[in-house]
Amino acid sequence: MVFSRSCLRALGLGLWGCAAVSALTGCATYPDWMASSGASREQVQEKGERRALEGIQLVDVNGSVTSKLLARHKQHLFSETFGKTVKSGYVVGAGDVIEVSVWEAPPAMLFGTVGNDVRTGPATTRVTAFPEQMVSSEGLINMPFAGHVPVAGRTPAQIEAEIVRRLRDKANQPQVLVRVIRNNTANVTVVGEVNTSTRVPLTARGERLLDALAVAGGVRQPVGKMTLQLTRGEQVQALALDTIIRDPKQNVVLQPGDVVTALFQPLSYTVLGATGKNEEINYEAQGITLAQALARAGGLQDARADARAVFVFRFEDSKALNWAKPPKVTRDGKVPVIYQVDLRDAANFFTAQNFPIENKDVLYVANAPAAELQKFLNMVASSVFIVRTVVPIGF
Repeated sequence: MVFSRSCLRALGLGLWGCAAVSALTGCATYPDWMASSGASREQVQEKGERRALEGIQLVDVNGSVTSKLLARHKQHLFSETFGKTVKSGYVVGAGDVIEVSVWEAPPAMLFGTVGNDVRTGPATTRVTAFPEQMVSSEGLINMPFAGHVPVAGRTPAQIEAEIVRRLRDKANQPQVLVRVIRNNTANVTVVGEVNTSTRVPLTARGERLLDALAVAGGVRQPVGKMTLQLTRGEQVQALALDTIIRDPKQNVVLQPGDVVTALFQPLSYTVLGATGKNEEINYEAQGITLAQALARAGGLQDARADARAVFVFRFEDSKALNWAKPPKVTRDGKVPVIYQVDLRDAANFFTAQNFPIENKDVLYVANAPAAELQKFLNMVASSVFIVRTVVPIGF
């Protein structure tokens, strides 16, 4: 291709002129044909100029916004929901198998002639052991000379006292011992990402959450990425396993019928733009803050980043904040939100220490205007060098 002298001069003058104008006017945006990792700060802040941005909320992050998000995303502790549970003695339930033994002081008036069931105890007493029996669906057992004894919901000691009361006028100073042979009702179920899903029988000791997890062989994934869900009746609540281990108050006493589910929930956020690295980064179940997220991404690149343009893109709950304009709500009730943090303001470093990162967030840092100008100048310099290279000597 042959260029005329006037054409090449115009090309060089036009390019450098454009660069000069950009430098003098402080233009922060850049043309669409220039390579870039994403939108500039001004392009993200456009309101109403693009239909694609209608309804998307742009929120400047400050202490008040962070406090509201923290209150909404705060994990409820097990000690707050289940902490009032106290240790209680084991109670018998329908389906349990129990054994009843009766001692009678001599002379034995009621059980002294019992055949094969009589075992000789101490010289002054006689003991009768009755066959094992399962508690009926009505919560009853059948006891000779005592009739149908209600036992469901009672401790072994309470059942013993009830049988003694019924035999008092029939036997000579009766003493009763009740043993639970098989515990079929006071159990906790442990399932999920554990080595062995199992049912853990509860005793009067008062087994706790981590006791049941240990019986199940522990978790199969790293502790920092595990969440324990406790289901009790209609109450369902989850908490990071690491939190339960670090805070003994969260290791609550279990109750019959509880279901403990070990959940492996790989949480991650994506980092784009002028940071040390652009990738999807996993984080722990107890969560991280914006400051931690930036640090794990290698921080802001000093030569590229616009510290005023740190953005977090998130689908937020529609009731999380008071929106400045009518929100654009997705089918699942979420609102697309762009949170902006100005790290030129030193006070916002404290805010970044509290701002919570959520699963699937996109963290984006825009390029500074000077970085875009430098890219443009480099491109102009390269173009001029090419022009001078192809132009014949003497041009």
